[in-house]
Amino acid sequence: MEKTNVVIVGASHGGHQSIIELLHRYNNLNISLFEAGDFISFMSCGMELYLENSVTNVSDVRNFKPEDFPEKEVNIYNNHEVTSINADKKTVSVKDVKTGKSSDYPYDKLILSSGVIPNNLPIPGNNLKNVFLMRGYDWAKSIKAKLEDPAVKNVAIVGSGYIGIEAAEASRKAGKNVTLMDMIDRPLGTYLDKEMTDIVAKELENKGVKLQMGTTIKSYKGNDSVSAVETDQGDVPADLVIQAAGVKPNTKWLDGTVELDDHGFIKTNEYLQTNFPDVYAIGDATLAFSAAAQKKMPIALATVARREARYVVKHLFEKKPFEPFKGVVGSSALSVFDYHFAASGLNETTAKKAGIELKTSFYEDSLRPAYVPEDKGNPKVYVKLAFDPQTHRILGGAVLSTYDITAQGNVISLAVANGLKLQDLAETDFFFQPGFDRQWSLLNLAAQHALGEAKF
Repeated sequence: MEKTNVVIVGASHGGHQSIIELLHRYNNLNISLFEAGDFISFMSCGMELYLENSVTNVSDVRNFKPEDFPEKEVNIYNNHEVTSINADKKTVSVKDVKTGKSSDYPYDKLILSSGVIPNNLPIPGNNLKNVFLMRGYDWAKSIKAKLEDPAVKNVAIVGSGYIGIEAAEASRKAGKNVTLMDMIDRPLGTYLDKEMTDIVAKELENKGVKLQMGTTIKSYKGNDSVSAVETDQGDVPADLVIQAAGVKPNTKWLDGTVELDDHGFIKTNEYLQTNFPDVYAIGDATLAFSAAAQKKMPIALATVARREARYVVKHLFEKKPFEPFKGVVGSSALSVFDYHFAASGLNETTAKKAGIELKTSFYEDSLRPAYVPEDKGNPKVYVKLAFDPQTHRILGGAVLSTYDITAQGNVISLAVANGLKLQDLAETDFFFQPGFDRQWSLLNLAAQHALGEAKF
């Protein structure tokens, strides 16, 4: 019996999960995965741990190695760039980036997980030496070498999202003078509302990170190597610039074939199918269906790509899937020196971009009963809940503390995914033990506060 050819483009989370699911669910397949880069499946989200000497080896910071799939039906090709889809012939054109030779490979099913590429700011000096991007195996090794170089004293970081924050913390821990800059008015402003970013900003400054928010980057200065960043607020000395100024879909190679939106994201229907038969798209190069917003939004997370891959492969050989992809909440977490936060679903910024009306409530308390002193393990905790003003359906939230309460973010995610209301969360039966929490648990209290109930 002839084998079915499944081609996967991209070796990150979506590609990895696709192989796992295909092997688990089906027989008689010929699976081919193509990755343009040399190193298969580097996890950029683990880069900070590598920069801080908290991993076994840089080559271990990956989702998988090709040899993890010894099955003869799995063929993994690095240094192979898919350059086009020939939908009429059901083939993909693939270039060997080392030899330059191109070949066509047939597919019966094609899964696109091409991901994103980091933005290199289109300004003068962006080609100077020591102007780096913080994504991928090669950049990780380059940044590590510079952070260990005593000649590098001043590090300028462009972008104050997750990656920029990680770069700032790793650079400070390496003993560098660090300036964190962004065009928005507060660090992590896309991910957290102002009550929490105020706390994070103070923590960054207390740890020696200079913040330069609301600034415009004009150029990178220097002769051969960068020496300063020119901004509308003056020049910032820089022996190293780490650009973490967002990403864009890696879809230029699809122009004129698979349908893209105005921002370059691959368009998919409710079954994650593209406009071509038997061609599916998952991961960061697509817009994900938000369970909170009930519409598609950019949610670039490993967890999203894996859930989408699981759905696509599960329904890959159905003429029409029984049910559409149910969507994702979008949950993430990060440490900022001594603070830890987790966020799920919508916040004020993302809701505004999506055109969603919501109300919010900010709650501050102690983790454990008041008779436990703060220096005995009873830190301040902060919760922000977002909800529909009419129905009280929970649409998102975030938690923050010097104590690691990030698992509470998963509870918020579960509440959003299951359509719980504030009233549900206010009364949910969580455990109590004074070594851990209070008689009403933290999220009970935050929901009660949002409902205007008396303070416990």
